[in-house]
Amino acid sequence: MRGIVRSAVALMAALVLVVAVGYVWLRGSLPDPNGTVGAEGIAAPVEITRDRHGVPHVVAQSRDDALFGLGYVHAEDRLWQMEVHRRIGAGRASEVMGRGTLPLDRMMRVLGLYRSAQRNFANLDPKTRRVLQSYSAGVNAFIASRDFLQRPLPPEFIMLGIEPEPWTPEDSLLLGKTMAFDLSVNMREELLRAHLAQILDPQQLADIYPAYPHPDSHQLSALSDLYASIPWGAAWRALARRTDRENGSNNWVVSGGKSVTGKPILANDPHLRLSAPSVWYLAHLKAPGLNVIGATMPAVPTVVLGRNDRVAWGFTNTFGDVQDVFIERLVGGDPSRYLSPDGPRPFEVRDEVIKVKGEQPVRLEVRETRHGPVISDLMQEQHRMHLGDLVLSLAWTALDDKDVTLRALLGMQEARDWREFDAALRDYAGPQQNVVYADVDGNFGLIVPAWIPRRDPRNSLQGVLPAPGWDALYDWQGYVPFEELPRRLNPPEGFVATANDPIVGSDYHHHITFDWEETYRIRRIRDLVSADTAHSTESSRTVQGDGVSTMARDFLRFLANTEPLSDESGRAVALLSKWDGEMEANRPEPLIFSYWYSQLESQIYADELGALFREAWRYRPQFIWNVLTERQEWCDNIKTATVEDCDQIVASALERTVTDLAEEYGKDMSKWRWGDAHYAHMRHLPFTLVPMLNEFFDIRFPASGGPFTVNRGKYDISDKQAPFVQTHGGTFRAIYDLSDLDRSLYILVPGQSGNPLSPDYDSFVRSWRDIEYIPMTTDSREYAAGARGTIVLDPAPHGRGDRAR
Repeated sequence: MRGIVRSAVALMAALVLVVAVGYVWLRGSLPDPNGTVGAEGIAAPVEITRDRHGVPHVVAQSRDDALFGLGYVHAEDRLWQMEVHRRIGAGRASEVMGRGTLPLDRMMRVLGLYRSAQRNFANLDPKTRRVLQSYSAGVNAFIASRDFLQRPLPPEFIMLGIEPEPWTPEDSLLLGKTMAFDLSVNMREELLRAHLAQILDPQQLADIYPAYPHPDSHQLSALSDLYASIPWGAAWRALARRTDRENGSNNWVVSGGKSVTGKPILANDPHLRLSAPSVWYLAHLKAPGLNVIGATMPAVPTVVLGRNDRVAWGFTNTFGDVQDVFIERLVGGDPSRYLSPDGPRPFEVRDEVIKVKGEQPVRLEVRETRHGPVISDLMQEQHRMHLGDLVLSLAWTALDDKDVTLRALLGMQEARDWREFDAALRDYAGPQQNVVYADVDGNFGLIVPAWIPRRDPRNSLQGVLPAPGWDALYDWQGYVPFEELPRRLNPPEGFVATANDPIVGSDYHHHITFDWEETYRIRRIRDLVSADTAHSTESSRTVQGDGVSTMARDFLRFLANTEPLSDESGRAVALLSKWDGEMEANRPEPLIFSYWYSQLESQIYADELGALFREAWRYRPQFIWNVLTERQEWCDNIKTATVEDCDQIVASALERTVTDLAEEYGKDMSKWRWGDAHYAHMRHLPFTLVPMLNEFFDIRFPASGGPFTVNRGKYDISDKQAPFVQTHGGTFRAIYDLSDLDRSLYILVPGQSGNPLSPDYDSFVRSWRDIEYIPMTTDSREYAAGARGTIVLDPAPHGRGDRAR
């Protein structure tokens, strides 16, 4: 027995030693804050100082060398993130992740995002191509500096057994394509509406989409047989599936006349999917003619959101209608030809080969029409058979060969005034954004740039339903001229604010979109901003952190008038009657309200949608408001013999709420907490999908806010397992003080590093949760104080990838 014990102890000691040695070895993948690195591709030394928060300040003798330095630090902190995103965009995820990602790879290959990036690079001007090449050289300099024994790659590469390929300029352009795809919603909305139109009558469809116009009845009638012949549900499930406009944002700028400093104050917080690491990366770039700081995106050689010495800017998504689904007809059933207004045309055809880990490669034939790729080829074979002699294609501005959006972003960060800023955005193709602007001279304004398709005014299907591709009536007629896009400079009201809400009125003569967000957030922002006549960075911080749901305030009146069905429901009504709509993580009221509202939606229209309901479910508060106040026939459950009214539904949903929550969180209602159900979940790709590993790579914590608060805490209500878990929020927050730009503030979540072994992996979580910030300074005296160290990228003595200490 003593021998067995000694052997067991020895084995445990050996295991501990192996783990300890492995941990120490993997920590070699973390950045070394000091030293000199030999780097080919720069003309002069580049200094990179990491301040006390882990933000790199890159100082170079030329702009190209500064962007080389940005590529280096992006790779140093986020190489795995860059790798996984380029694999997803290029349709190459299955090479390392196996068959599970094959549907995603097939979609990316059919869309042809990487091919589009290649064509865009070929069409760029020499200056912009040089920027991309310099950045790529910086990424590759870091990759070359890795040594398996002393400086290993980040843990994900080792765990999956892969080596990064050299970075290319096309890889950088590819990220812009995938971001445009994520922020564009019209393809999936058109497919979903076409599917709903097969289930609901026209009035019901109009009720569910109150912001959408009714298509011309004659056009719709003429196409009714065509629409009825297409399995829209199968198309939607294969091509879109996501039901929610998940991404949103806030931004605003107030004039100097409304600020304590006499200069504008600008604020911005983009709401994107929470992830570990963040989509954003904070950085400062300095070179002759360039001094810019803010939020960059690993893989992209520019500051996307931020400021220079004179100008600050911020984005929110417009949800511009830049996609159209077309129904194409084959000529005589020939799969190689389709019908156009000018007669038959051949498909452009190419073969794609998708490598799959551990399996034989998958071959894919991709067809393209004059509008764009044939997306119905992604449907399952039995559903494609139901299409008969029809296919579906996608027209999308992001696939335009002339897309030079990167040139616009580079021009923005160097602009010195409104004229230069406006001129830079002329090159901006998409995704369409509401860009707020301010400068040190006191000017402020809004520009809404993008290549927005011009459509024939007689086309009543625009932005609503797929259209026949053989009819020229539905073709795009170029793009809306840049001069005719919405813009405002120094408006008399003294501020500009956007929150994905309608930014044009009915008198605007071009179609932008029908996919605007509900107006709850913008109402709250305008109320708070207009109520304050002396704005400061502190007051903007208060607005960004505001957790009041004006949507909840609106709907509480229906609960106040309900007759509770039990004592527990009565206690819930009493609690909510004193609630001000603040979505605090440590309060029970937000949980009660949110659960009740989700049950209310379900009981109102799940019976009409049937099996489609959960798949297509997203919050539709304007529709529900209209039901409760005008269209009350929706409250009757069509699957029962009795006739229900809305008062019964309101009370029934509340009774279901208190019953379910008591079962989940206990009978003491005062101890229920919103944060127990609504916690921020920052997911890692791909290890969020791997049990045990996701405990190490993912980040979770209770969070305040909700889908309609300024401090947004969006969740996926259709998720049966975790309906209130926060999936989206203000991934980056910034406040710019144009009286002294070095007093500007910013923060992201969860941290700067993408390496879970780094303390910077989640170092900003507490500050982000508590609406705190770090200084956004370009003053070397300030960022050098307490700095972690400086590395020098040296073109001269050490040889490529060598490090001198």
